[in-house]
Amino acid sequence: MIKPDIPDNENERIKALQDLNILDTLEEDAYDQLTLIASQICDVPIALVSLIDDNRQWFKSHHGLEARETPRDIAFCAHAINKPEEILMVEDATKDNRFHDNPLSTKAPNVIFYAGAPLNTSEGFCLGTLCVIGNKPKKLSNTQQTALKALANQVVAQLELRRKNLILIEKIKIVEQLNHDIDAFSYRLSHDMLTPMRGILSIIEFLKIDDADGISISLGEKIDQIKDRAKYGLALVQSTIEYARVSKANLVFSEFKLEDTANFVFANLANTDNVKLELINCEQIVITSKHAIQVVFQNLMTNSLKFNDKDTCIISISSKIENNRLFIDYKDNGPGINIKYANKIFEIFETLNPKSENSTGIGLATLKTVLNKLSGHIRLMHSEVGKGVHFNIDLPLEILKKNDE
Repeated sequence: MIKPDIPDNENERIKALQDLNILDTLEEDAYDQLTLIASQICDVPIALVSLIDDNRQWFKSHHGLEARETPRDIAFCAHAINKPEEILMVEDATKDNRFHDNPLSTKAPNVIFYAGAPLNTSEGFCLGTLCVIGNKPKKLSNTQQTALKALANQVVAQLELRRKNLILIEKIKIVEQLNHDIDAFSYRLSHDMLTPMRGILSIIEFLKIDDADGISISLGEKIDQIKDRAKYGLALVQSTIEYARVSKANLVFSEFKLEDTANFVFANLANTDNVKLELINCEQIVITSKHAIQVVFQNLMTNSLKFNDKDTCIISISSKIENNRLFIDYKDNGPGINIKYANKIFEIFETLNPKSENSTGIGLATLKTVLNKLSGHIRLMHSEVGKGVHFNIDLPLEILKKNDE
């Protein structure tokens, strides 16, 4: 008997095998079906998916054989991995100097015929073979050899899929950890930053009330500036927390009316005495994320009130269906936005008025993020500065349902 040689790339080959985390795993139908087909095509009783480890060959699938592994020194497959470009075929082991006195040939399972197609990864590492075994001399036809190679490729495809799944699982774990970190970060922000900012605002109010007579106009202006910046910092932290929460949130779909959601958001806004809400053709029943639509309306309506420069703020929301999509038009009569900033306004921390404590540059970015989750879009439409803003939102029609359906 001649012991098999060790491949030149043995360390890298073993690592590639170990990275699959497949050794000593349970049987799987995907592999067992391939060995069954291999034994039938080649007309032999035994077919194996054999993987060569440091000191053994281990069978991921073992059709026609009870054993799950053998020592590497006596493995036929350990010879086969040294020639990964071809099938190793032993027509009669009794007449082959490498195997004539091999225990696998002289004793059970009495390997006389052997053919092993290499299992080569995309990186070029031969992990083992898909092999077929018989108890009498035999030779595979060209058609059988071609079929055996094809089945070996399917084994490799299963192994590659396993590796990709393992990588995906690890990435999911990383994302889950990042989500956990975001939650912890948000909590830390709310505890460590929101509380002192609110405290600063309270102290400023107490100072202005208690010492109003002794505060000069100049000092009063500086206190007002401090107050404005503190309010801006508070808004920035709150908006950042909301953006982080929306970015990672799972959207739950439900059935509701657009007009009901718009009215609900409007009713919960502050200072709506001089605000008028117009709803046009918003009776559609939609099946989508109610929370997401609330976020959209909340951000747009808040901006309309925040930047309103008219005696009465008029908000108009209309909807229509075209080309299998639902379009929502949102308009107000405020100062408007120059169309050249159509892309900038949706980027996080981008604001057209960086000196204002009212503008953090996060609200519209949050809105865009939640719409992306719905496979939707928002666009700033052409409008004249000073004559109000006009946004168009569109969502796939597949998630919608009309009243008459």
